[in-house]
Amino acid sequence: MATRVLLIDDDTRMYELLAQYLGQNGITVAHAPDGGRGLAALEANAYDAVLLDVMMPGMDGLEVCKRIRAKRQIPILMLTARGDETDRVVGLELGADDYLAKPFSPRELLARLRAVLRRAQPTAVADRLESSGISIDVAGREVRVNGKAVELTGLEFDLLVALVRRAGRVIPRDALLGEAGRSDTVVGERTVDVHISHLRQKLGDEGGRLIKTVRGIGYVFAKEGV
Repeated sequence: MATRVLLIDDDTRMYELLAQYLGQNGITVAHAPDGGRGLAALEANAYDAVLLDVMMPGMDGLEVCKRIRAKRQIPILMLTARGDETDRVVGLELGADDYLAKPFSPRELLARLRAVLRRAQPTAVADRLESSGISIDVAGREVRVNGKAVELTGLEFDLLVALVRRAGRVIPRDALLGEAGRSDTVVGERTVDVHISHLRQKLGDEGGRLIKTVRGIGYVFAKEGV
């Protein structure tokens, strides 16, 4: 299956160039000429990554990045015509996975894009996840903490897998169910908090050392060694 990426950039010539080059390398490129249509495309279709221009009329790329991160953890590679360090720092703080200044070669963009996809995919497809003494058999839906089996509810298990797969990344409360594959589950943010509390208790993480609360946003599973 071809990798599908969304280019959000008002430069049509850029789209034509990247669509041809990336297409030759097994990557299908869709195009949105502005931020609003880019966000709408993400709601309507599934993509593996986003190529996001910073300088666009209307809603700029930084605002688009912020809105994307409020809902999903898709890899984002930001593009800019300026070598402005402030834009780069702000973009990365907002959750961009990488940053590439224009002009760039399509070959360099392909290498950067493959790199962010590699970082995102191994944990997403792994049958077994290991972190901080927690072992998760995804296919068998079994969890062990320091070798001891722990019984979780179905939703608790899915929430844990979503958090561990994205260790080090904050997942907003309103996006966590979707990341756990439970977007069809109708519960409020308070209910999510209750399930996280139960999950912490079962993992022996009552102090929130592993599953950390990011006040006003959501949760993050701590990376090992952090």
